[in-house]
Amino acid sequence: MSLSQSLLPEFDQEMAGTRRTLERVPEAKFSWKPHEKSGTMLWLAGHLSEIPSWTSYTISQDSIDLAPGGKAMEPPPVPKSTQELLDRFDQHVKDARAALSAVSDAELAKPWSLLNNGQTLFTMPKITCLRTWVLNHNVHHRAQLGVYLRLNNIPVPAIYGPSADEQGM
Repeated sequence: MSLSQSLLPEFDQEMAGTRRTLERVPEAKFSWKPHEKSGTMLWLAGHLSEIPSWTSYTISQDSIDLAPGGKAMEPPPVPKSTQELLDRFDQHVKDARAALSAVSDAELAKPWSLLNNGQTLFTMPKITCLRTWVLNHNVHHRAQLGVYLRLNNIPVPAIYGPSADEQGM
């Protein structure tokens, strides 16, 4: 079995759990944040909606520069609604899954680098980048969003087993 084929079931499971969490984000709470050092619920949900897009970038490129020529990359547009957030997430997941399904083990073994104004911040195999910066990063921020939901009395979806709000799911 190829690396990509072994990764796809986990990718599908994590993206499904993330979508269930994003579905719960109410527009009325977009500006809410638990602490002055925290991002808003919209920022966090928007970040989660973009993470799957990193799959295609990682597979199709050998690096990405956060500030090419010293100019920071433009941030993605801010979603105006929960539906727009979900539509963006769904498209990124679809594109990511297609890229992951087609990539070879040889390509996944190639090094990938994160740059800032031409300076290398780190380099790792593409497969490690996907595990760390797509899957693990997604799980981390999804858990944060679950706390945001809980603090606003919004039911938290079951992800790896029942949640306090969804017993037996």
